[in-house]
Amino acid sequence: MTDESAAVRRRIRLGEWTGPTAGLAPGFAQANLVVVSDALADDFETFCRRNPHALPLLERTPSGSPIPTALAPTADLRTDLPRYRLYRDGRLLEEPTDIVTLWRRDSVAFLIGCSFSFDALLREHGIRVRHLDVGCNVPMYETNRPARPAGPFAGPLVVSMRPLRAADVDRVVELTSELPDAHGGPIHVGPPVELGITDLAFPDYGDPVPIDSGEVPAFWACGVTALASAVHGRISRMITHAPGHMFVTDRRVDPTVSRTEERK
Repeated sequence: MTDESAAVRRRIRLGEWTGPTAGLAPGFAQANLVVVSDALADDFETFCRRNPHALPLLERTPSGSPIPTALAPTADLRTDLPRYRLYRDGRLLEEPTDIVTLWRRDSVAFLIGCSFSFDALLREHGIRVRHLDVGCNVPMYETNRPARPAGPFAGPLVVSMRPLRAADVDRVVELTSELPDAHGGPIHVGPPVELGITDLAFPDYGDPVPIDSGEVPAFWACGVTALASAVHGRISRMITHAPGHMFVTDRRVDPTVSRTEERK
């Protein structure tokens, strides 16, 4: 049943939920949103294909259509995310709560996998998820690793971070590696300096979270890599989700189903 995911989107559409979507509709996949013109759509899809860990592409809508027919056919991508971002020439101009007036006839939407999709799975296995425990957004950081460029899309790899007990690391790697559409396993566990991150207390996106004694930071490739490309690539016009304010899909998170099998 998809009643729970549809109910969350309905609350968002009505303005009853305006914050980050971490923890909403547990068991349903969440997705990053990117909207570009038809003229840039093929380049952006190539950018996703070249950076599959950060940008696992779930769906591309036809030009002009805001309906993600594969992931949530009753949804409207113009209204069903809590907050959006509008970039022009690499500058963030506004963060609207809908993009009805910004949508164009040549708009093409992309939905990209999100690590929020596996948070409920980790909790089911007794693993603490700090941003859910604290009730905040996940911390995200730009790294010293460049994404592979495509056309005008370029910039740093962005990562999300979750503190883990050392005893949980192997299990978390095992669980998340089975979910490539949610970024798969962490790309790094341990000192953040190896990713060029100097201070975990100051994320580039999202909120800082405490790291307890005996915990280590684990980092996952993040779809906010696409937002960073809007700035670093100085994209003429690009609409995205606001970091942490994701699209809730009707797709169930099932680590026993591979990406290929799920799309057959």
